[in-house]
Amino acid sequence: MKTSSQSHNVPAELAGKTVAACLRLWLPGQSWTQVRKLIDAHRVRINGEVWLDDARRLKAGDTVDVLERSEKSPQVHIDQIPLRYIDEHIVVVEKPAGISTVRHPAERDWLEERRMLVVTLDDLVMRQIGMNLPRKKHDPRPRLRIVQRLDKETSGLVVFARTVDAERGLGMQFRKHTVTRKYLAIVVGKVMAQTIRSTLIKDRGDGRRGSTTLKDAGKEAVTHVSVVEVLPGYTLLSCKLETGRTHQIRIHLAEIGHPVCGERVYHRRPNGDVVTDNSGASRLALHAAELGFRHPITDEAMHWEMPPPDDFREWLDRLRGPAAPPS
Repeated sequence: MKTSSQSHNVPAELAGKTVAACLRLWLPGQSWTQVRKLIDAHRVRINGEVWLDDARRLKAGDTVDVLERSEKSPQVHIDQIPLRYIDEHIVVVEKPAGISTVRHPAERDWLEERRMLVVTLDDLVMRQIGMNLPRKKHDPRPRLRIVQRLDKETSGLVVFARTVDAERGLGMQFRKHTVTRKYLAIVVGKVMAQTIRSTLIKDRGDGRRGSTTLKDAGKEAVTHVSVVEVLPGYTLLSCKLETGRTHQIRIHLAEIGHPVCGERVYHRRPNGDVVTDNSGASRLALHAAELGFRHPITDEAMHWEMPPPDDFREWLDRLRGPAAPPS
């Protein structure tokens, strides 16, 4: 069976149907067995992620790509998740790029076997610290509580709460914007140090998040940008979040005409032109390098730093160009 690469946006009338059922509609003549083989062969992506569960129910607006060739999912093993801090209330970990931070709400009742088809950071951390994943419906076992998320392609520091009290305490700090969060980003072009302020909305008119000038719409977003290193045609930035809106750094940098390298969503200038990116970044060049907050129970000041992973450093070295000869 040969199927050419193609992309489908899920319309409202197909919302709730499984990915296998939709594939049969989009690929006339293919049997249930054939579309399941496509999924098993790593030839189906949902919203940019290779998907191995044929019973995943789609929602309106999802993007489903059928690939001509297999695309291997990132191999993430439990021993690859470094724990930076753990106690009975919180756990701080280093997230690798290539996996989602948390499971979609519609998937939270999935049992262990199905979860392991497409792993998420919270599932891996739970298993690593000895918290069993659900093996039956309505499993009453404790779970990690989500107070922070990083995009799938972003690496860096993440904190999870382990108790209700810790979840409330950390949640309050995030809402009050007292948590320290600094990111490293490699962007296209030369950028000056600045503070970017805008009002972000979920749909700027093309189905993407973005800024608006409409009054009484959206939420204020503030990003403080400083220059770490100027590279030939690119800039390494440090971005400190004052607020923490979804995709805030990515949107702000794209809207000033300097998208993050490897960006595939927010990569256009304000006039609509796509920004050329020859950096060779195979994923989003964004890394959550610093995380700081007060312990939600003891009130102790806590702070961690994480150097960028190997792929990020390799892009930097390549963009710097040949080393200058010794004088």
